[in-house]
Amino acid sequence: MSSNSACVASEVLREYAAQTGLAPELVPFARGGSLGERVLANPLLMAPMAGVSDAAYRMMARAGGAALAYSEMVSVAGLHYGSDKTWALVVPKDPEPDIAVQLFGSDPAQFGEAVGAVSERLGSRLALVDINMACPMPKVTKGGAGAALMGTPDLASEIVGACVAMAKVPVTVKIRRGLHMGKEVAPQFARKMQEAGAAAVAIHGRYAAQLYRGEADWGVVSRVVGAVEVPVIGSGDVRTHEDALRMLGATGCSAVMVARGTYGMPWVFCDVVPTTQQRLAAYACHVRLLEATGAHMARARSLAGWYLRGMPHAASWRNRAMRCVTVDDYLAMVDELVAAGAQT
Repeated sequence: MSSNSACVASEVLREYAAQTGLAPELVPFARGGSLGERVLANPLLMAPMAGVSDAAYRMMARAGGAALAYSEMVSVAGLHYGSDKTWALVVPKDPEPDIAVQLFGSDPAQFGEAVGAVSERLGSRLALVDINMACPMPKVTKGGAGAALMGTPDLASEIVGACVAMAKVPVTVKIRRGLHMGKEVAPQFARKMQEAGAAAVAIHGRYAAQLYRGEADWGVVSRVVGAVEVPVIGSGDVRTHEDALRMLGATGCSAVMVARGTYGMPWVFCDVVPTTQQRLAAYACHVRLLEATGAHMARARSLAGWYLRGMPHAASWRNRAMRCVTVDDYLAMVDELVAAGAQT
């Protein structure tokens, strides 16, 4: 599986996707009609994940059948100050047909400016803009951003309005059940976001205080569905394709975001149970996409833990991955796994 020359990402997919059970061509997000109509054909979305959902990761998810994939969280302050590192999170890489960009911050003016700038730069490749009102991490909430906005609903409404005024695509919001345990505010907060102009609401079924501990309450997804007229996107504890279908049926939501369920499992969107051989091939393909998109190859270390999970001697192979540096180092490791007879 080793390769001494870098390929462009589209060539990587065309050459290696067949070995993985994934699609060699990425299908654009449905166009025309309302957002609700557009997700009807394929309601499974790859969630935004900080430090995870880079271009290579998005491509794998789209090759696996995700209708749309989101950027990592993008700071509106970073865009305001013209940070190249921040812009690198926004701009899709070929062959990505389109992207959903998730913004975070607390300044309505910066949000409006960011939406205008992103819309101009991405053009038709911008599918929608999502406003993060769900991230519970203190480094985000201490500045009034992320889930902290659920405690300042008037400011949250102002942010939505500023984005809608500048957007040429749907503006959505992602929220949580509430800030504090036992104090559910999501249904009424979602209704306020709809009134401010949000085209859809994504709801994660945990309180911010829970971070990612405990179980997500899917009941709140149903309650938000009952509170608003715009599409609702369910999120939280969707680990398998079956989970996604169950959430759609149990809650009445229009679409489902899959986050941690995508770890080493791009097939989660297409209900395929991959063989070990396909998982190894997918890891190699993902590594090649990291190289083709200019990502730091250290990202392949965490990917190894996810793709190799459950395989014989997985811990020792994960340790081996920690010592890899170049793309050929990782591909050589995959060759050794194949030679060791790990595939089934």
